Amino acid sequence: MPLEDDHGRAVTGIRVSLTDRCNFDCVYCHNEGLGDTRGPMDPQDEEMTADEVIRLLEVVREFGVETVKFTGGEPMLRQDLVEIVRRAPDDMDVSMTTNGTFLPDRAAALADAGLERVNVSQDAVDPDAFAELTQSGAYDKVIEGVEAALGAGLAPVKLNMVVMEPTAGYVPQMVDHVAANDGLQLQLIEYMPEIAGHPEWAIDIDRVHDWLADRADRVERREMHGRRRYYVGEDADAETPTIAAGDPDGPAAGDGMVEIVDPVENAEFCANCHRVRVTHDGQFKGCLNRHDDHRAMGELSREEIRTAFRETVASRVPYYGEYLVEEDGEWVRNDRYLDQPVPTPDDD
Repeated sequence: MPLEDDHGRAVTGIRVSLTDRCNFDCVYCHNEGLGDTRGPMDPQDEEMTADEVIRLLEVVREFGVETVKFTGGEPMLRQDLVEIVRRAPDDMDVSMTTNGTFLPDRAAALADAGLERVNVSQDAVDPDAFAELTQSGAYDKVIEGVEAALGAGLAPVKLNMVVMEPTAGYVPQMVDHVAANDGLQLQLIEYMPEIAGHPEWAIDIDRVHDWLADRADRVERREMHGRRRYYVGEDADAETPTIAAGDPDGPAAGDGMVEIVDPVENAEFCANCHRVRVTHDGQFKGCLNRHDDHRAMGELSREEIRTAFRETVASRVPYYGEYLVEEDGEWVRNDRYLDQPVPTPDDD
């Protein structure tokens, strides 16, 4: 059975950062463009080895963790990524988030190794806008990578787009893009200034919800986080499918599906969070927004991993609604956590 925190949230998923290195320098991410990014290479000194990653997965699987998503930085900068995917527990659902630049040469091998799904970061369909946002000229390579993933059977491919003032104007084109191309879905991720800074870039995400509600042929609500999904470019009379509890992605069809991830000031979102994270240097992290809850796993022995995982789950609290509480229309630190360091966008 999965472990539960004191708020009744069972931990069924884990996100594992394999590196903090990235070959992009996206304007909205304070921790990108770091380190040696010449191409896939062996793990660097501070990064977990393949053996350590697999040991970690085997241990958390003992505690009922069913899914793992590999992230970075850019996880495909790890030469041993295919090995890690292949060695992951057979009964774990394995997915990955990537910028897509290395997918053309590696998608088929990753699919053969057991990768089931891939999220590709793409914030615009215009090459010039893409270059400005990512500080790279890799647009064509990313498009090629998406096609390679589809060709390798990793459909639906979910495109991740961060929605903020510099990108909000590109949302209609991205929606049209996924509606017109088989096998694509769009995940609109609300910009989180509490992580990346630049509060002036934050937008009212309800504006996007309202626009999509007008545009969509139908809308459904997922159990996970209560997220809404908008379907565009299909028959409005189509039967609405039901998403089963515990189903990570719902219906397999990818055409014209747009989902919004809107955690900012959203207590319902936090109340339904079932993931913990692992940093590239081997620390558990119970909440994305917090920088005061890291737990090292020592030498990553099985017993050290077990102990750190139990402690991490036991100490998890919803960020909005518990760690932060609403007073007079403002979110403020809960008094019981005032003795802990204040997270800032520049913290590591």
